Amino acid sequence: MPVNLSAPDPAFLHPVAGVELGWAEAGIRKTNRKDLLLVRIAPGSAVAGVFTQNRFCAAPVQVCRAHLDIGRGVRALVINTGCANAGTGEPGLAAARASCDAVAQLLGCEAVQVLPFSTGVIMEPLPVDRLIAGLPQAEERLAPTHWAQAAEAIMTTDTLPKAASLKTQIGKHEITVTGISKGAGMIKPNMATMLGFVATDAAIAPALLPRLARQVADVSFNRVTVDGDTSTNDSFVVIATGQSGMPTIDSVNDPRLQQVTQAVTQVAQRLAQAIVRDGEGATKFIEIVVVGALDEREGAQVGYAVAHSPLVKTAFFASDPNLGRILAAVGNAGIADLDADTVQLHLNDVWVAKNGGRHPAYREEDGQRVMRGSEIVVRIELGRGQACAVVWTCDLSHDYVSINADYRS
Repeated sequence: MPVNLSAPDPAFLHPVAGVELGWAEAGIRKTNRKDLLLVRIAPGSAVAGVFTQNRFCAAPVQVCRAHLDIGRGVRALVINTGCANAGTGEPGLAAARASCDAVAQLLGCEAVQVLPFSTGVIMEPLPVDRLIAGLPQAEERLAPTHWAQAAEAIMTTDTLPKAASLKTQIGKHEITVTGISKGAGMIKPNMATMLGFVATDAAIAPALLPRLARQVADVSFNRVTVDGDTSTNDSFVVIATGQSGMPTIDSVNDPRLQQVTQAVTQVAQRLAQAIVRDGEGATKFIEIVVVGALDEREGAQVGYAVAHSPLVKTAFFASDPNLGRILAAVGNAGIADLDADTVQLHLNDVWVAKNGGRHPAYREEDGQRVMRGSEIVVRIELGRGQACAVVWTCDLSHDYVSINADYRS
């Protein structure tokens, strides 16, 4: 079961002017399930993406990058689950391009204005004929209110759909930000086996949106880890339709840019944390806060070292306060000049390690009390500077092994 996470209430998912969503049951891998999503985007919208760093990136990722580089504007997204279309070579690229061609013919745009996304099993051919056959059904269902159904249509091993939304006032204009994501395993920074799509009706110049997307990704989807594996299909897309009525933000010095970035970040972080809460087999949600680092990069490096450690994650699953494992992970983070005598460790309200050693007042039963909880904050003080960083992760359970062992059956 996911950790303190429930399915989104459609009533609280605000439509974004200029974005319509429709789904289909195309039978990509299994019958009688939503597995195809079509998103129509109004002309004049700005779209930017951040993609996996895996060198074995999937065919749709390659096509997305190419289409964005051409710069003709984006009018549609097409997303399928059940098949990742990764490790499929030239036939996979042809299938991804064929899906773009079919969407372009259906919606009356150019194929290079369509971005394809896939998620699912690697090294299996995409049944593109089924995908194309399902597009008319998805097109018929296009509507601005279908965010909840869209979240369902991109799920794989997720147990719950993931969506978030907000409205905020910027100057004289109210803007809306709404997004969906999927992901439960193969989750690691830069990015994960995750898809994230966030739209806003704010007006942002196309030249500025890639910068915003990267900034948001770095403090949301690139700060979560479930199992330390980076997938082949990870994609995060930001859409700015400009239909809120606000004047266009076209300068990095415009104070409104930071306000919009904060709003998009808030939605993206909720989506990223939902992925961790729904991590495969997860029973605990763990926030790792590193303070006193020389810079944010160093803080994140320590946070990831703790979050990726199987020994730490299994201790959390067992509610075992074997907390030396956390200190060992900190020491193994690759900071050559780290002075262990300056490190402090807290679990929630419990001061565990003081100046690199066990705190004289620490009691095993206090650590056990914290470890039994479903939400745990690990605070690590390095004593090296003023920077801080936050990483979100979960425990590693027996169910994680079972889910991934049985994934293709």
